[in-house]
Amino acid sequence: MKTILTVDCGTQSLRTMLFDLKGNILVASRISYKPHTSPQPAWAEQDVEIYWNALKEGLSNLKEKAPDAFANIAGMGISSMRATTVLVDKDGKVLRPAIVWLDNRTAHGPYHPNFLVRTAFHAAGVYDPIVTVQSNCKMNWLRENEPEIWDKTWKMFFLSGWFIYKLTGKACDAVSSMVGYVPFVNRKRAWAKKHSIEETLMPLENEKRHDLTESGKIIGTLTDGVSKELGLPQGIPLVACGSDKACETIGVGVVDSSLASLSFGTTATIEVCSKKYFEYKKLFPAYCGILPDTWLSELEIFRGYWMISWFKEELGKEECKLAESKGIIPEVILDKLLHASPPGGRGLMLQPYWGASVFDRYAKGSIIGFGDVHGRDDLYRAIIEGLAYSLREGLELIEAKGRLRCEKVAASGGASQSDAICQITADILNRPLVRGKTPEASSLGAAIITAAGIGEYASIKEAVKEMVLSEKEFTPNPEHRSLYDGLFGVYKKIYPALKDIYKDIQRVTNYPETKKMNE
Repeated sequence: MKTILTVDCGTQSLRTMLFDLKGNILVASRISYKPHTSPQPAWAEQDVEIYWNALKEGLSNLKEKAPDAFANIAGMGISSMRATTVLVDKDGKVLRPAIVWLDNRTAHGPYHPNFLVRTAFHAAGVYDPIVTVQSNCKMNWLRENEPEIWDKTWKMFFLSGWFIYKLTGKACDAVSSMVGYVPFVNRKRAWAKKHSIEETLMPLENEKRHDLTESGKIIGTLTDGVSKELGLPQGIPLVACGSDKACETIGVGVVDSSLASLSFGTTATIEVCSKKYFEYKKLFPAYCGILPDTWLSELEIFRGYWMISWFKEELGKEECKLAESKGIIPEVILDKLLHASPPGGRGLMLQPYWGASVFDRYAKGSIIGFGDVHGRDDLYRAIIEGLAYSLREGLELIEAKGRLRCEKVAASGGASQSDAICQITADILNRPLVRGKTPEASSLGAAIITAAGIGEYASIKEAVKEMVLSEKEFTPNPEHRSLYDGLFGVYKKIYPALKDIYKDIQRVTNYPETKKMNE
């Protein structure tokens, strides 16, 4: 029986899995590690050997648990966290620790327009995005602060591209992995050309760029040296997959705009697939989808379902201990709190901007409506409802801009294993929510893409039909529609009411630190 090997390298762990050609997980391994180190405040770096050693340990576990399935690997696919930068020299040596996507260091930037041009940018509403882009570009920071390392750099990879290079010796990555501050034109699915706005704000020399390919294409086979080091059979083809979020969309069955993907992860996202390119917010690109000539419009809630982790650590230790004794995730035990608090949480509401909003980098989180009737059950419900309101806001914005309609949503990620969270989300979004058989949608997506890439299916769409298995569908409760529609209207007023206060907080504390283009 042929099997598919997937690797999903995340912020806190690396997961290796073997799938059969029907989408079933045969064996899995999760190797955890510290998310990053912080040599200086706001920095987030990681030694890439940690990822590589986790891969070796994970593969060893798979081989030990399922030797027959391990011996029959027909193809391999990789998904990884996005926007994590790795520099290598011409000998393939990594020049410095990877800069992880959580990193908040900022650059001066190469582009500094005069007063008249800045005034025009302000009038057009693009000044802040231009500042943000070149300030957050890690290549700009490296060029400014570590020029000797930048000069030695042969290729600049994201983590996915580094894995591909390490495994095959090919300097290549999938276009659907190109998410981050690099001169890449999503609409054209290609590197930016000289004198373009992308290249002006985020210059990257041609010789430091790698090749690009569409998902589902075989990049090459594992080198003999790597096969031996990892204990893998020789000649395994490596198929280009994509970023973790892009693979998730495929893993939950999204191939068009009728179904949206919800990721209930550390960073909560909603992804809508479209055959036309559009930007639901000015200068906020749609990313390349897994399927050719498709794009993914995404709303991201930084530190979204991380708030559940915060709640568990601060207020849910008893439930965590009970869940551990039963071998289940704490979210399932915590469902009792959601059942104890009525819809609407007795008027307690939360705005989940624990990390800055994509719309305003000065935005803060807020909890309003506290009274003496509220307990931790209401607070937990406010967290879940607040996330769902934010996802609904993003979904409706994307639908309006793209002139499309998502009839259903599909959920993945750890929190999706909670029936109560899924039901609340379906109620607030007012559309059916489908949960897949496995919450490991990114790994499943990589398996689907790989299976199609090695020719086991005629296309990725055909592989989706056979390999995506639904476990349960949650239908919106009509009795809650009026309440949630009313509270959603209130939710949309919270940010406009508080945005000036957020700016006042920033002005007093200088957090986050302001960055301006020079005169």
